[in-house]
Amino acid sequence: MNPKPRLRSRIGVGIGVAAVLIFTLFPVYWMVASALDKKASSGGQSLLPQEFSFDNFAFVLTEGGFGTYLRNSAIVALVTVLVSAIVCLLAAVAVARFRFKFRTTILMMILVVQMVPLEALVIPLFLQVKSLGLLNSIIGLMVVYVALSLAFGIWMLRGFVAAVPVELEEAAYIDGASWWRMFRSILLPLVMPGLVATSIFSFITAWNEFIFAMTILGAQTDQYTVSIGLKSFFGLYANDWGSIMAASTIITVPVMIFFVIVQRRLSAGMVAGAVKG
Repeated sequence: MNPKPRLRSRIGVGIGVAAVLIFTLFPVYWMVASALDKKASSGGQSLLPQEFSFDNFAFVLTEGGFGTYLRNSAIVALVTVLVSAIVCLLAAVAVARFRFKFRTTILMMILVVQMVPLEALVIPLFLQVKSLGLLNSIIGLMVVYVALSLAFGIWMLRGFVAAVPVELEEAAYIDGASWWRMFRSILLPLVMPGLVATSIFSFITAWNEFIFAMTILGAQTDQYTVSIGLKSFFGLYANDWGSIMAASTIITVPVMIFFVIVQRRLSAGMVAGAVKG
């Protein structure tokens, strides 16, 4: 076989991959470079930082009040992930393992909820949060984010639970294991990849979402999350691009850290599932 066509094919693939990487990573590079450029705040962005400095980060975390926004977002995201993971897993076990009245109706309702645009739920959820007396508080925002995560989480985890052979659970019962022991030692490790996937969805939703946060929190600035706090650096006639890019960089870091942490759990869950299955 002539090696030249193969070499040309590899070069073409390499060029294509490089182009995709540049197109994908250049906005990230521009964000970090502008955040580290002291002159970026005055609209003097360039491909390379003209005056390397951490002043934009210092301003954002101190005078910009972004430390408070980060704390609020961390609380909202972690509570949303934990509560939605527990509720989704238990609900998924219920609909996948038990037969009860209106089971199919509930599954269809879960599927229909996923098809509804999030924007259409703003007013109904706002009215519900208002009736609970939780407006202008991160507790009300947590309730909304958990509600938004349930439909996707239950539907996804239902498939993982249904894929676990019932014979494994029956064997555990025969060996004298309680339901909790079976759940902790057999079912949970096997559905861990799905649980991690739903946790990633819940975390990203709670961390980056803007419309519901702005609607629920209103003018309560001390309760703002990072997505709303970022808006404060946009002015009426001019934008503080250095601060905007610094805040955007800070927002991105926790998402990356969370993904790295749960990625290990995802791999461990897959290995456990392969061994136990």
